[in-house]
Amino acid sequence: MDSIIDSIPNLSVITQIELLCWDSDTNTMQKVKDFIADSLVLGIDDNTIAQCVLLRKGKKIKTPDAIIAATALANGYTIVTVNERDFVNISGLKIVNPARF
Repeated sequence: MDSIIDSIPNLSVITQIELLCWDSDTNTMQKVKDFIADSLVLGIDDNTIAQCVLLRKGKKIKTPDAIIAATALANGYTIVTVNERDFVNISGLKIVNPARF
């Protein structure tokens, strides 16, 4: 977990959108915006699109979750989430659930 937390966060543009849609108080939203500002937000490039298409054709997965997983796969990143069920059985995808530490 330390090697993931100590590095600059990498976010899929979809994750950025999801974070900004949270219904939270002003203080929490400012922390979210600060976190995003300190992160590298990754767009959807050709490699991510190719990974996403493979995931969508091979699994029953929603497009936003497929884009997030494809972004991680295309860049060799680990997904940090407490919502593991959206990403189960995706070959090669690394997931860390911070609630398990």
